[in-house]
Amino acid sequence: QVQIVESGGGLVQPGGSLTLSCVVSGSRFRDYIMEWHRQAPGKQREIVARVGRDSSAAYIDSVKGRFTISRDNAKNTVYLLMNSLKPEDTAVYYCTAVYNGWNVNWGQGTQVTVST
Repeated sequence: QVQIVESGGGLVQPGGSLTLSCVVSGSRFRDYIMEWHRQAPGKQREIVARVGRDSSAAYIDSVKGRFTISRDNAKNTVYLLMNSLKPEDTAVYYCTAVYNGWNVNWGQGTQVTVST
């Protein structure tokens, strides 16, 4: 089974920054499209960012220009650099690996709270 573990969440003020990390077990990390999703209380989970096998990146419009997704295949790790954070970014952030269009697994999530 593929294990996915997120870390790096915390409490930050609006305008602040955080970097989330996601470590994936196994030997097939390079085969996966990696995604960050988030879920606020009472709302459905939404995709935030995606990084392909070739490191191509895509973002939801609300985070474009503020967030950067990247991957380090040598460390089986994907990152989400979040700048200029807004209260609307408050959510549990989840990492998932996608293979052949299917979610291989999800992490347990890491809480990001943006508040004064």
